[in-house]
Amino acid sequence: MLDTRRMQVLRAVVTSGSVTAAARNLGYTPSAVSQQMAALEKEAGIALLERTGRGVRATDAGRLLTEYAVTIGRQLAEAETALAELRAGRTGRVSMRYFTTAGAALVAPALAALRRAQPGVQIELKLSDPDDPMPQVRDRQADLALVVRPRSQPGLDGVRFEHLLDDRYHAVLPAGHPLAAAPVLDMTDLADEPWVASESPGPCLDPILEACGAAGFSPDFVVESGDYATAQGFVAAGLGVGLVPQLGLDAPHSGVVVREVRNPVPIRSIYAAVRGPAPERPAVRGLLDALRDAAAQAASPGAGSGPELGSGGRSGPGSGAA
Repeated sequence: MLDTRRMQVLRAVVTSGSVTAAARNLGYTPSAVSQQMAALEKEAGIALLERTGRGVRATDAGRLLTEYAVTIGRQLAEAETALAELRAGRTGRVSMRYFTTAGAALVAPALAALRRAQPGVQIELKLSDPDDPMPQVRDRQADLALVVRPRSQPGLDGVRFEHLLDDRYHAVLPAGHPLAAAPVLDMTDLADEPWVASESPGPCLDPILEACGAAGFSPDFVVESGDYATAQGFVAAGLGVGLVPQLGLDAPHSGVVVREVRNPVPIRSIYAAVRGPAPERPAVRGLLDALRDAAAQAASPGAGSGPELGSGGRSGPGSGAA
């Protein structure tokens, strides 16, 4: 097999026309260059140089290898540049899974910011609803996934979790409901009401059930919905009340009002699940930083991450990855 480094030495010899000049240009001794040429000729099985007075010139085989050495040198330079860009996080590919209600508030602004800061990074984006994206992260089919999980839940081998946002639930009531007159509701105020389920069983429904349990009652679900928009429609029709997280409240339904709830406040915690414990790639770190900034913006008062209380909600799925 031909040694590509020796081919670059051959290129220097042929370009300069002598072993001595090539050695001076490369910072080698003439004897070292001669040894490299002898070894390359042995690998090639044919003479590569012939003497011409005080210098040397390439044989047909030498010219052939010199042409390839030029191509290889250019490709190596391109590879080094590409690696430098990748190390700096200016290029790369990241595969990400997300759930619907995180799309507008977290994913969209994060990707826009990443595109401005690192335009060479490509993002493979896929909606995970209704599937659990954790196996894909664990099995290295995805670099990152947005998930809802309790803060107290144990970790997972091969995955680390970066907390992004605590998403508060709000009460959604039919317009004109007697409870709508209060700016803030206690969970016990909803105890005797019929309920519209906007969540499927899983980590998004659990905070609702836990808050109701802490308030001393179990919600009476009279109708189930797989998404927040449909749930608001059921509430607007007067079928019951419901709880919807802040990220699920953006496109108001004209027939509902939204009120804060307390004692306790139901909260779902949103995390970025990242492959670990391997060193974090710069492109992944850039996306995580952008997601953190988007989450901070969504959590800040007046950030536009939902309606003012008294208006309606945004569509989104009610699964464990809603």
